[in-house]
Amino acid sequence: CSCSPLHPQQAFCNADVVIRAKAVSAKEVDSGNDIYGNPIKRIQYEIKQIKMFKGPDKDIEFIYTAPSTAVCGRLLDTGGKKEYLIAGKSEGNGKMHITLCDLVSTWDSLTPTQKKSLNQRYQMGCECKISRCLSIPCFVSSSDECLWTDWAMEKNNVDGRQAKHYACIKRSDGSCAWYRGMAPPKQEFLDIEDP
Repeated sequence: CSCSPLHPQQAFCNADVVIRAKAVSAKEVDSGNDIYGNPIKRIQYEIKQIKMFKGPDKDIEFIYTAPSTAVCGRLLDTGGKKEYLIAGKSEGNGKMHITLCDLVSTWDSLTPTQKKSLNQRYQMGCECKISRCLSIPCFVSSSDECLWTDWAMEKNNVDGRQAKHYACIKRSDGSCAWYRGMAPPKQEFLDIEDP
């Protein structure tokens, strides 16, 4: 299973559903048959949705994924202790599907800027193009493009400074540019800021 690295904003824009949730339980379920008539197994996670950042009007109750990471399955910790940010595809009717290539992060591992950007900033830049720069120098080919240089500048790190602290935003003239989020809040304000 191979995925090309995505800036969290790209993952947000590509997803049908983006939620903050806990996985409560997991079980293996049949999900129809493949073209040869063999049953397709999937893991069904029952989840408790905490907040929806993008998606349908209805709460998500179940998340499905392939049964192992070898076939792009995404394993979640059950027991309702860990909170996740989960981006994936909608299957309608309170269900969504995730793979290894989708953005799934523990909520605690997100930066204040990433958490804040989920509310509207990432959405404001969904018309912009984020282009990954693999080696310096790289150049933008159009004004609606933001160069993502974490990979080149930080030795193949896809979770670098731009991923953690920036969003690519469309400006009033139609061009796009990186926008630096807030400075990390002082500890005593964290509880107020945290959605």
